[in-house]
Amino acid sequence: MAASSSIVCFGEMLIDFVPDQSGVALAEAQGFIKAPGGAPANVACAVSKLGGSAAFIGKVGKDEFGYMLADILKQNGVNADGVLFDEHARTALAFVTLKNDGEREFMFYRNPSADMLLKESELNMDLIKKAKIFHYGSISLITEPCRSAHMAAMKAAKQAGVLLSYDPNVRLPLWPSAEAAREGINSIWKEADFIKVSDDEVEFLTQKKADDEEAVKSLWHDGLKLLVVTDGEKGCRYYTKASTDFYYLAHYIWPHHSDNFNGKVPGYAVKAIDTTGAGDSFVGSLLVSIAKDASIFTDEAKLKQALAFSNACGAICTTKKGAIPALPTVSDAETLMSSK
Repeated sequence: MAASSSIVCFGEMLIDFVPDQSGVALAEAQGFIKAPGGAPANVACAVSKLGGSAAFIGKVGKDEFGYMLADILKQNGVNADGVLFDEHARTALAFVTLKNDGEREFMFYRNPSADMLLKESELNMDLIKKAKIFHYGSISLITEPCRSAHMAAMKAAKQAGVLLSYDPNVRLPLWPSAEAAREGINSIWKEADFIKVSDDEVEFLTQKKADDEEAVKSLWHDGLKLLVVTDGEKGCRYYTKASTDFYYLAHYIWPHHSDNFNGKVPGYAVKAIDTTGAGDSFVGSLLVSIAKDASIFTDEAKLKQALAFSNACGAICTTKKGAIPALPTVSDAETLMSSK
């Protein structure tokens, strides 16, 4: 039996097809580069590449692409004991266009794909219960039976005292409507101990501007240990127990009270080619730091150091095409940080 992993990622793994030239529409692309993807799988590979211990739980098709993805996990040092192969559905595919600014547009092939068919009875509960951190997104909430499997996995992790990490990773084309996406993403919001959202996701979830601090604070819930908003090349913002109730006390009455702090950590300027996987690289890095030292939630200096490292990891990931092939090592990130 394989050893337990400290960070267990749950959800989808798929193949991204990326045009071989940047800035073209899908219909205009002459050729595509095949790249492994799927946010939770990217995070697992990011963790492993940074020296952490990671496992992935999810389902792929019993097809050539499915076998390829399972092999990629293993090649990247990720425990694949929780990976299942479905005989009746294909591995999911996504065609991803890269516009001139490196931003993405998606077209998905999953009707249904294997990842959507994972059942609660198929979960490797042993892997989940022995983890330090259980990480997931929201795509696994869209349809049954995967939604029920996701809920059962979260419940088992919570009962075992595992830290719950949530990156909603909004992919609107996969949901029936924007409203369904908001509702689905919010349905498990208050279970998480740590949440990472992008500035775009803040706008989508709150329907207010991402730089509106009140909007961001409306995403806080009392069970949270840390909320992080990524602002692309600008870096990130962090919020700890400074919920609106604490805000006045934290800033005016106890300005040095260690449990209540928020702030910003600047990003790194790089030439972005493809932003795919940047957020996953950021999250994987931060989860490695949290798994090593949970005092990061109450020690602002340690948190800022970890976030600066995560910003570097996210930045490096944008300098190559595809997600997993672009994930940095510790020395890659340290080199970028020392060059600033």
